[in-house]
Amino acid sequence: MGIVLGFLLCLVVMSRWAIMRWPAQLFIEFFRCTPALLQIVWFFYCIPMMVDVFIDPIVMGVLALGLNLTAFNAEAYRAGVQAVPKEHLDACVALGLKPWQRTIYVVLPQALRSAMPVLMTNAIGTLQQSALVAIVAVADLMYVGKSLATEAYRPLETYSVVALIYFALSLPIARLVHMIERRQDAAVQR
Repeated sequence: MGIVLGFLLCLVVMSRWAIMRWPAQLFIEFFRCTPALLQIVWFFYCIPMMVDVFIDPIVMGVLALGLNLTAFNAEAYRAGVQAVPKEHLDACVALGLKPWQRTIYVVLPQALRSAMPVLMTNAIGTLQQSALVAIVAVADLMYVGKSLATEAYRPLETYSVVALIYFALSLPIARLVHMIERRQDAAVQR
């Protein structure tokens, strides 16, 4: 959700039409400038009250975290798009590529390549923020750990295992980010 919507939101933010750009910028600033915990609680309690429909808590948690990730990824993509050399865009015009072809075949691959380390770091952050959904009683890893710690009266052991699980999930992604950054640095030096 964050990867696809983030790129689409990036394109809207970079639009030349202010009527499209301003709501997208407001969306990004809202999700980047408010705590993820508040967003989760707001989605869990306020959205169902506003639409008068019960929505599954897991869906609400995914929606809140996905939209949060979308905002952060949109900024990562924007930086990647701005890093595409102007000469490449000029070449697209010279070749007669349509705007959508230029976006899909030239801009997206280059923006994705430069934004990849940030996108993956954002993914690690979202994985860690997923523990926040335990506050609204979504039975995720942290919620189950809290329940076990309460039942067994063993918070030290339980929360240590939960921390190790999050660490084991995040470490391979962090190592992959490091490897990608090294490869990109080596490619730039060539």
